[in-house]
Amino acid sequence: MRIAPSAPGIERVEASFCGHGFDPHRHDTYAIGVTSEGVQAFRYRGAATRSLPGQVFVLHPDETHDGRAGTPAGFRYSIVYIDPRLIRDALDTPHRPLPFVRQAVSSDPRLVAAIASALEDFAAPLEDLQRDQIVLGLAESLAAADATRATMSLSRRHWRAVHTARDLLDAADGRPVTSADLEVATGVSRYTLARHFRACLGTSPYNYLVMRRLDRARSRIRAGVPLADAALSCGFADQSHMTRQFRRAYGLAPGRWAAMLTG
Repeated sequence: MRIAPSAPGIERVEASFCGHGFDPHRHDTYAIGVTSEGVQAFRYRGAATRSLPGQVFVLHPDETHDGRAGTPAGFRYSIVYIDPRLIRDALDTPHRPLPFVRQAVSSDPRLVAAIASALEDFAAPLEDLQRDQIVLGLAESLAAADATRATMSLSRRHWRAVHTARDLLDAADGRPVTSADLEVATGVSRYTLARHFRACLGTSPYNYLVMRRLDRARSRIRAGVPLADAALSCGFADQSHMTRQFRRAYGLAPGRWAAMLTG
């Protein structure tokens, strides 16, 4: 596995596997990629799916999926993980929910072109203008593939509540955040907030909080911090707690993830 230089809200990864790749897991980003070699097999939204070389796959936030080789030869793919808030901001339609592409595997030319642009110059850091171009291309291609999005809308008040809750969760830095904290900060009930948080950001407040903890944990692990220390410093009860959450989010244990890194 090879990880490109990061940019705010964007992570680009190249990986290859033989046999089993990932256990069932889910994350809070869009995962948009292209299969470059072999047959990439996975289960997504309850159905068995395959992606062949040149095909694009789109995995939505909070949707469970796994990964494995469809043939003994294995497979290779490149993928972009992109923060849903970047997609929302790029589309500049604040009262619409996030786009949802129902077909997991596609040869849609707009998606193919958008992901190809995102994966160019893989080893080089992204410049700001380049990052914005990538985000806009992916956002517009996702929106174009979602025929139902134009008929749905959300209230301005609930968008503001979601923004407030997200900012509070971003600032937690390993500290616990309760539903009561979010109710006080946003002025809406916990269940109303949870519904609109998912519509706006594709995941629940709790899963969002866990993923921010995992983001910090991955950064510490890559820097050589021992797993137990990374777990405690990022708000997990212990290393076992972090490992369970890591598996749920990424489909593999943090130790294996660290061992796979080559860049």
